[in-house]
Amino acid sequence: MEGMTKADVDKLDKGLAVRSGRALRPRDAATLILLDRRGKDVLVLMGRRHARHAFMPGKFVFPGGRTDPADSRISVGAPLRDEEEKKLVAGPGRASAARARAIALSAIRETYEEAGLLIGRRGAFSTAKRDWQGFAEHGVIPSLDVLRFIARAITPPNRVRRFDTRFFSAWRHDVAVELPGGGPTNELEELVWLPLADARKADIPDITGMILEELEGRLADDPLLRPGGAVPFFRLVRNRFVREVL
Repeated sequence: MEGMTKADVDKLDKGLAVRSGRALRPRDAATLILLDRRGKDVLVLMGRRHARHAFMPGKFVFPGGRTDPADSRISVGAPLRDEEEKKLVAGPGRASAARARAIALSAIRETYEEAGLLIGRRGAFSTAKRDWQGFAEHGVIPSLDVLRFIARAITPPNRVRRFDTRFFSAWRHDVAVELPGGGPTNELEELVWLPLADARKADIPDITGMILEELEGRLADDPLLRPGGAVPFFRLVRNRFVREVL
């Protein structure tokens, strides 16, 4: 995937967003790849975006969305593992520890909002932030130590929306509460657990397929997804889409 051509870049973004005429600064975003081991298979949670959405309509995606800087002030049951934080603050646009914390927490928050899954530990939790009230209501303290930083990708310039997305993973047993009705935002029409091989064949964005391929390779080398693994980073450099490693 190193040194992709302009045609490859266009393919990655086809159907996701149209060109805008001006370069936008990418906004921090986070995505959570929730995994569940079933016998010899590893399943991944994906949801279908509503057809009415301007961004990736009808595509199967992982839960995720934009980072709220205020997420950095949310109390947690356990912080990021040192190995994961070092990866998050590395690379272009070096992030502060607070920014890295906010990005990681936004992956947990978005997974609750879109999928109704609360990741953390059972216990008393309180906050004044409305977006986190579900954790207080269900007695879950969000915890960051279960997250593994899997990949990073920046949307190329001249797109309607640009994100600097960090992809995290966690296991289903890290979910403290599963709400039967899904998340409160109803952004995803359908939530399904798919074997990784089947997920790659679904109607997914091309970058999602690349991330799944990277994840399969990492799982083959390290089935437990220990902290500090290599993190592929996809971005446009001098009009070439490249894969680097953090």
